[in-house]
Amino acid sequence: MRPNPGCWFEIYVDDLDRATAFYQTVLGTKLDKLASPVDNLQMMTFPMSMDGPGASGALCKMEGMSAGGNSTMIYFSCEDCAVEAGRIEAAGGKLMMPKTSIGMYGFIATGIDTEGNAFGLHTAPSF
Repeated sequence: MRPNPGCWFEIYVDDLDRATAFYQTVLGTKLDKLASPVDNLQMMTFPMSMDGPGASGALCKMEGMSAGGNSTMIYFSCEDCAVEAGRIEAAGGKLMMPKTSIGMYGFIATGIDTEGNAFGLHTAPSF
């Protein structure tokens, strides 16, 4: 198995434009439209690298797949998760847990996006 087996994630949303604006604002990155393999699916992708470590993914709007109420938690890597956590409420989300130490594993913060999906922010420890 590869050191990081995660390769892709999807966050289902009800309002693609609103969710795109939220994640672009909180994470300070640009999402791009991805051509869909099926007619009833719209996707906006997070930055992708097919040869680097980590996972990429997309916001997805698809008939029959509602936002929120799921059990998926995605953590986004950050230099200092307090910075991104500080943008959550201004972008229309809800801060659930501010930057919190997780000991030797660094720090995390969690929030709820504009679509009702929980997500996390992670800062690796500095040695």
